[in-house]
Amino acid sequence: MEGRPKESGTKKASTGGGPPPLHTVKPMGITIFNRLFATVYALAILALFYHHTKTLLCSPTLVSFSMNLALSLSDFVLTFMWISTQTFRMCPVYRKQFPENVEKVMKRSDFPALDVFICTADPYKEPPIGVVNTALSVMAYDYPTEKISVYVSDDGGSALTLFSFMEAAKFSTHWLPFCKKNNILERSPEAYFESSHPCTSETEKIEVRYCKIIYVFIHKRIFSTYTRDFNVVF
Repeated sequence: MEGRPKESGTKKASTGGGPPPLHTVKPMGITIFNRLFATVYALAILALFYHHTKTLLCSPTLVSFSMNLALSLSDFVLTFMWISTQTFRMCPVYRKQFPENVEKVMKRSDFPALDVFICTADPYKEPPIGVVNTALSVMAYDYPTEKISVYVSDDGGSALTLFSFMEAAKFSTHWLPFCKKNNILERSPEAYFESSHPCTSETEKIEVRYCKIIYVFIHKRIFSTYTRDFNVVF
C-alpha cells in the first residue's frame, strides 16, 4: 500500500502508446471504507477532546485537574500516533511490476550502479555460511556484473568469517556462471540445493563443491570453538 502515485504508467499501459510499462497501479476497493472510518473516528476524537476540555475547566480541585490533564495528554499522544498512520490508508493501491520490460526501456549498459552492503558481527550467533549464501545470491543477480558491488562488513573481525569468504570466492567462480547459464531464480546455494532442482552432471558437480565448503566451514568452526573455549595454543 502506498500513497497516491502518478497515473502516467497506468495510462500508457492501457492506451498502448510509448514504451512498455514498468509497473501498473490499481486502487484498492477498501479505500472508501478507510476514509469513512477515518471520518467517524476523527469526529469521535473531537468529541473526546471537547469532553476533556470541559472537564479541565470545571475541575474543582488540583488533584482532579492533574488527573484530567494526564488523561488528556495520553489521549493526545494516541491521537497523534493514529493520525500518523492514516496517510497509508487514504489511497491504498495494488502495484504490479514488469521487470522483463526494463531492457525494452533502457540498455543494460545504462543501468544504474548498485552497492550492496552485508553486515555481520558474531560468527557464533550468525553463522558465516548464512552470510556467504547471502553474498553469493546477491552476486548472482541478473544484473550487469560491472554495475554491482557487494561489500561485507564484519564488525567482529572474525578469522572464521574471513576464511569462509575465501572459500566462497573460489566457489563463486563456478556458481555464478552456473546461475547465469541456467537462469536460476533461487540464487542462494542453500535454498537451491534444498529445493527440487533438476539433477544433472553439472548440478552434481556444483553441489559437491558447495558441500565441500560446508564441510570445511564446520571443521574450522569446531576448531575455532575448541581453541576459544579451552584456550588451546597450537
